Amino acid sequence: PAPVKPPDGGWGWIVLFGCFVITGFSYAFPKAVSVYFKELMKDFHVGYSDTAWISSIMLAMLYGTGPVCSIMVNQFGCRPVMLIGGLLASSGMILASFTTNIIELYLTAGVLTGLGMALNFQPSLIMLGTYFDKRRPLANGLAAAGSPVFLSSLSPLGQVLLEKFGWRGGFLIMGGLLLNCCTCGAVMRPLDMGMKRKMEKTQDKYEAKEMLPIGGKSEEGISTTDGNKKAKKAKKKPKKGKKLLDFSIFSNRGFIIYTISKFILVLGLFVPPILLVNYAKDTGVPDTEAAFLLSIIGFIDIFARPACGMVAGLKWVRPHVAYLFSFAMLFNGLTDICSARASNYTGLVIFCVFFGISYGMVGALQFEVLMAIVGSQKFSSAIGLVLLIEAFAVLIGPPSAGR
Repeated sequence: PAPVKPPDGGWGWIVLFGCFVITGFSYAFPKAVSVYFKELMKDFHVGYSDTAWISSIMLAMLYGTGPVCSIMVNQFGCRPVMLIGGLLASSGMILASFTTNIIELYLTAGVLTGLGMALNFQPSLIMLGTYFDKRRPLANGLAAAGSPVFLSSLSPLGQVLLEKFGWRGGFLIMGGLLLNCCTCGAVMRPLDMGMKRKMEKTQDKYEAKEMLPIGGKSEEGISTTDGNKKAKKAKKKPKKGKKLLDFSIFSNRGFIIYTISKFILVLGLFVPPILLVNYAKDTGVPDTEAAFLLSIIGFIDIFARPACGMVAGLKWVRPHVAYLFSFAMLFNGLTDICSARASNYTGLVIFCVFFGISYGMVGALQFEVLMAIVGSQKFSSAIGLVLLIEAFAVLIGPPSAGR
């Protein structure tokens, strides 16, 4: 059958909601965990850099396992991969609540939860790309808004859980919350289902012809159904030799430029959200107000992402979306440079507002630009390889800033 056209709606909105939740957990969770760092530093007698590794490993797993996710999606499809990912992410945080040293935390909360979120994140983006075409910039913007919505809620929630149940109880409850990823995975219905139903209808027509008492035509009907079955078998065979990862995208100059620029950007992109709360606490800001700084970034980001997605979808902007993305990256870097002048809580709040806008713009445009460069057919391989390269930057960035 010919490839199915994206419906740009219908069940796509349910897929979009699932993608919204998964993007929220994937990006907000590693930053929201930073609320617990002060307690972990006391319990395990470690420093800034040691605790920053938890978030870094989580993000590095999210990015670094990109090619593995691409291979698994190409082999098994999005839904099964996402269900396994939800179980892994949840079990990682539950096991983390029983750990006795920082290394065990790296392996459970870092590696296991990070891997689980990776197996959810990438397939959800691929599904979103198959369900939306004309409305894709808006869909990407709305899905990306999951990150700030969850960041603005998970950070204060983490602080409440920390005060009431301690960091172990907080980790246990957060592990339970991550099981929602399984629900999101369950709604990711493959788009081919609609095509199968159409084919079933055509087969029913042929069966009806067979029942008609017209010898020649009934034989024709039988021969065409047999032909269809043979054609199906013939089409199924090449799937075995299907490329698990398409490395031909490295011949695309635009893709190489995109990858290099994203590597440099990601070195610093996650440093403020991960270290901001502890930095504020050290300058004398009360714990609750310090955790609220992440909520400010999240709240601004909530509006920045869909707004940027809508702007990117405009007829005269969409062909030049790469330039808008370049501006977003430049703007994000400049806010970080200006943050050095923030010496009190008001200054930090102003920084959070501008960082939220620029961070939202980058988040809304990054995957839209990648899909515009490589096309939807090669997107699953491209995103896997890009995330792998970015993983090194994610792993180095926050601990280096901690030092």
